[in-house]
Amino acid sequence: MGITDRKEREKQELRDQILQAAKELFLEEGYEKTSIRKIADRIEYSPTTIYLYFKDKNELLLELHREAFGKFFEMLSSVISIEDPYDMLIEVGKRYIEYGIINPSAYELKFKLKAPLEALECKNEIWADGEKAICFVQAIVDRCIDKGYFPKKTDSEAMSVMLWGQVHGLVSLYNDNRLDMFKLRKDVRGVIDDAFQVFTQILGTYKIQ
Repeated sequence: MGITDRKEREKQELRDQILQAAKELFLEEGYEKTSIRKIADRIEYSPTTIYLYFKDKNELLLELHREAFGKFFEMLSSVISIEDPYDMLIEVGKRYIEYGIINPSAYELKFKLKAPLEALECKNEIWADGEKAICFVQAIVDRCIDKGYFPKKTDSEAMSVMLWGQVHGLVSLYNDNRLDMFKLRKDVRGVIDDAFQVFTQILGTYKIQ
C-alpha cells in the first residue's frame, strides 16, 4: 500500500470514529447537549480536527441519518424479487421489524430522534429519506390495489401510513422494553411476531372485501 492510499485509509478511519462517537453521544445525551467538543473528547482529538471533516453537528447528524437510511434501503430492496405485491407488502413488514429490533440505535436515529428533522428544517430541506421510504410502501400498496387485493376505493397514502404506524409501534414497544413489565405467555420477541401475524390476518379481511 502506497503513502497516498494509507493516508486515505487513515482519513476514512478517523471519519468513521467521529461518526461513531457522534452517534453514541446523540443517543446518550440528546442532540442539544452534544457538542463538537464532547465528540472530540470522546475520540481524544481536538475540536479543530472534527471541523476538518464536518462543518457543524447538524452536518454530522444528517450524515449519520443518511448512512442509516442507506443500509435500511438495502434491506428493503431485497424484496423486489417477490412477484406478488401482497406477499411483498407482508415481507416488507417482517423485514422492517427484524431490522428495527436488530439495529435499535440506528432505528432510533432514523425514526425516533427528532433532531434530524430539526436539522433539515434549518436547511429548508424536506425529509427525503422518509419520503422515499413511504413512497416505496405506497407503490406496493398501489400494485395491490391494481391486482385487486384491496378495494379500488382504498386510499394508498393512508394505507401506507397505517402500515408504517403498525410496524413502527411494534418495534418501539420492543426496543423501549415496554412489554417487559407484563407477564407474557412467551418471550417478548415471540409476542411481537405473533402480533404482526394477527395484524396481517386483520389486513387479510380487508383484502377480501
